[in-house]
Amino acid sequence: MSEQLRIIISGGGTGGHIFPAVSIAREIQARYPQARILFVGAEGRMEMERVPAAGFPIEGIRIAGFQRKKLLANLGLPFKIWSSLKRVRAILERERPHLVVGTGGYVSGPTLWVAQRMGIPTLIQEQNSFAGWTNRLLSKKAGSVCVAYPGMESAFPADRIKLTGNPIRPDLAALAHQPTTDALRAEAKVALGYDPLKPLVLILGGSQGARAINEGVAACENMWRSSDIQIFWQCGRYYAQELIDRFGQGRGRIISAFIDDMPAALRAADMVLSRAGAGTLSELACSGSAAVLVPSPNVAEDHQTHNAQSLVDSGAAVIMPEVNIHNLCGHVHGLLNRPDELELLRGNARKLAKPAAAQDIVNECEKLWSWRS
Repeated sequence: MSEQLRIIISGGGTGGHIFPAVSIAREIQARYPQARILFVGAEGRMEMERVPAAGFPIEGIRIAGFQRKKLLANLGLPFKIWSSLKRVRAILERERPHLVVGTGGYVSGPTLWVAQRMGIPTLIQEQNSFAGWTNRLLSKKAGSVCVAYPGMESAFPADRIKLTGNPIRPDLAALAHQPTTDALRAEAKVALGYDPLKPLVLILGGSQGARAINEGVAACENMWRSSDIQIFWQCGRYYAQELIDRFGQGRGRIISAFIDDMPAALRAADMVLSRAGAGTLSELACSGSAAVLVPSPNVAEDHQTHNAQSLVDSGAAVIMPEVNIHNLCGHVHGLLNRPDELELLRGNARKLAKPAAAQDIVNECEKLWSWRS
């Protein structure tokens, strides 16, 4: 009788690192129901809640990232790094994993670093088109680096790069297998309570909301309403009640903190206005959405701008820097009046879709781990 397959997955800090990790874990679990999958996260970060909610155990380590804007906050960082390395080694010695997977965030750094020095196979999943220095360093000893964008040879060893895409939810990945026609878009609008004959803009600001996008949309409200432009405004939990009180609901307007049925929203939208997180862009590719991207300027190494530019270079999106958000009203109005351009964006986005990303990544895992059935 063979021993139990044991996998450790480390990544967190943001949903962009956590959701791919959970998708990989679920694909491993689907293939190997008896596998033990343990997550390693950073104490006090969102993965400590999100991962157990997804049904997987997690252990926390004391680690933090370098604070560029608060230098004094880094005084305790050397101790946290030493403590985290010691804690990770204890976990790895106890669990004896056959593979360690890192999906990014500062917690994956010490986990993969210790694993590599213990001779445990490692795999990196890089979501962004611009790799951070930690993954660049770790890639030198990683068995495989699964990336979402082409042209990553400047960051990683070319012989270890696998273009797999980013894992996304199965219901969103399924959109790639049935491109949205005008008839399907109209049907989805009706199901959500919109007029099927009027254009619909889907605004995605993330679960926390994006102040700049919300302010830009608020400034466009009167112009868009007079032009019969409908909106599905996912504004984030911090802004929802304020915006509902200000603008109200109905008459071609839905304002919501969250969107429960994202596949339906993406199907219904003629155009999407969104941040440029890696996971979101993978979802937009699978849904074949025409998108105007407003990269957040407040993320490490400006990776959202790099992500967005990769789609722009492929003719799959339009980029609008946050400093130009005052041009949003006319920009969206003009694009909606150019249906051929919208259709070109949709077609090019669909060409970038990688709906089987989770499966392809686990295929790579199977090549690396030391476990044998």
